[in-house]
Amino acid sequence: MKYELKRDGSALTAELEGRLDTTAAPGFQEVLQKEFDGTDTLTFDLEKLDYISSAGLRVLISALREMRKKHGSMKLIHVSEIIMEIFEVTGFADILTIE
Repeated sequence: MKYELKRDGSALTAELEGRLDTTAAPGFQEVLQKEFDGTDTLTFDLEKLDYISSAGLRVLISALREMRKKHGSMKLIHVSEIIMEIFEVTGFADILTIE
């Protein structure tokens, strides 16, 4: 998986490409964890994400918990039909803010 983090003040956007799976999730979560300080708004741009596994879903839930703890916000944008179907089947569509 490839990712790019873009910061604009207290807003952080993570653009993901490829597969957020068991192999990629731990390393990405570690990098993301270091960025939470000073972040009030977190956006995941999933336009180029092809697949997300349960490990990837855990990364999103962990990020959501962290943002809620800080009274920040988190949203997902450019979600493909394939990824949206995964969110709907797992119930994540009801938990996450998807635009």
